[in-house]
Amino acid sequence: MLEAMRAAGQRWIWTRLFAALLLIVGFAASPASAQLSGFEQALAEAASADPALAEFYGNRSYAPIWTTGADAGRRAALFAALAAAPSHGLPAARYGAEALAVRFGTLQTERDRARLEAAMSAALLSYARDVQVGVVTNPAAIEEGMVRKPARQDRLAILEAFATGDPAEVLRALPPQMPEYGQLMRAKFDIEAAMVRGGWGPEVAVQGKIEPGASGPRVIALRDRLIALGYLGRSASASYDLPMQQAVQMFQLDNGLLADGVAGETTLREINRAPEDRLRAIVVAMERLRWMYGTEWGQRHVWVNIPDYHAKIIDDGKVTFSTVTVVGQNLKDTRTPEFSDFMEHLVINPSWFVPRSITVKEYLPMLQADPNAVSYLQLIDGSGRVIPRDGLDFTQFNGNTFPFDMKQAPSNSNALGLVKFMFPNPHNIYLHDTPSKSLFARETRAFSHGCIRLQQPFDFAYTLLARQSSDPKGLFASYLRTGQESTLPLDLRVPVHLVYFTAWPNAKGRTEFRRDIYGRDQAIYQALQNAGVALPSWQS
Repeated sequence: MLEAMRAAGQRWIWTRLFAALLLIVGFAASPASAQLSGFEQALAEAASADPALAEFYGNRSYAPIWTTGADAGRRAALFAALAAAPSHGLPAARYGAEALAVRFGTLQTERDRARLEAAMSAALLSYARDVQVGVVTNPAAIEEGMVRKPARQDRLAILEAFATGDPAEVLRALPPQMPEYGQLMRAKFDIEAAMVRGGWGPEVAVQGKIEPGASGPRVIALRDRLIALGYLGRSASASYDLPMQQAVQMFQLDNGLLADGVAGETTLREINRAPEDRLRAIVVAMERLRWMYGTEWGQRHVWVNIPDYHAKIIDDGKVTFSTVTVVGQNLKDTRTPEFSDFMEHLVINPSWFVPRSITVKEYLPMLQADPNAVSYLQLIDGSGRVIPRDGLDFTQFNGNTFPFDMKQAPSNSNALGLVKFMFPNPHNIYLHDTPSKSLFARETRAFSHGCIRLQQPFDFAYTLLARQSSDPKGLFASYLRTGQESTLPLDLRVPVHLVYFTAWPNAKGRTEFRRDIYGRDQAIYQALQNAGVALPSWQS
């Protein structure tokens, strides 16, 4: 079936390419290929609505790049790219490739040819935008926490490169060039192959956990599902033996679950996921990577994948340190946003300046009920002075009129712990220590007000500082033991990427999946569908 699917896909592409090339050959030999006096004027009119097209054709005195016999290579390259657009999870129908190919065989006038010339360039630019920077042009309009702003392309430069360079090479260079994008494309192909075969087999009944040593129909269903998913070699065993336990553990690791080798209800629900669910996650992940076009990744960078609940330091493509995180709760005002910035310094023994939203929504009601509540927090007036609580009637204030800020002085019990990692940004988000360690043991860890708590902040700091000190622990300790709030600059700024990937390839070549904790993937996929993206519907 896999070979049948591949053959069907290739036939779909090459049938259209062959048809287009036949039309191109016919067009090149037809009388319409002769220059007529109205072509330049008609092309100027057709291109005038798009500044990039107008400038491009104006710069070349309205010489065509698509509609002469000498342009066959360019036409073939573009039609091949448009035919393969679904492999990138793109809305192929909106580029109008088939209609464009048909128009080559129906040209009657130079005005027709000029309009087709402009339409081909417009199709190139539309495809180039989608495959390079994304179909969704404003992620924040879908969900305000997705604050990435896809890069603006130099559309004129794309046209010029395509006209003067190797068209196929220009098109190959448009999608994200990081290896993860290619791995996601391969994973997409593999899942489509599974869909051709009918999926991953019957679901496993979720009726309580399945433990090592168990046997029966549910174990057989679990075995078959693990084989289909690629986690277990072919087996006739009807008992939950050691190979099956190891396969379950590997699956759990790849899906961000507690790797205890027991197929509990959460594990079974993830094992029962349909191929279509995983395919949607991969298509969304590819779109998110396109949003990051032009982002400075950095040979060294910090990678915080929100639904993965981990923060990693990556050097030259390899993870040199990783720690568990707690991220923002799934509430409108507390979800951790997605963006990239640069880490500039550490604050050791930090004070905690309570965000205004927390002050008025959480602490003001507590003070109104008991003026001595949260006594570890100081009241700060507009001049920065600490104000005693004695004699204050907090019931006279509301969220708009409360005149004080709140601050927690440095201490072992400070909400930020003993260190925070600063990449100044308008969202007031940073990484930090915490005195509350119990939440790190949980499987789901979305509990903060938006900032990212680190389980191992000191080791995280030592790894960062190792590039600027032969004794990073000693350097850090020299600041820490003062007990005073102080700033430790980084010699080189480190890019920080707060991302949200529910599908991501790991170093072993498998695709890991995470749960869509904020529902962002679902919203993005809906936007992609609205733009015309569709899952394949292969028939066996």
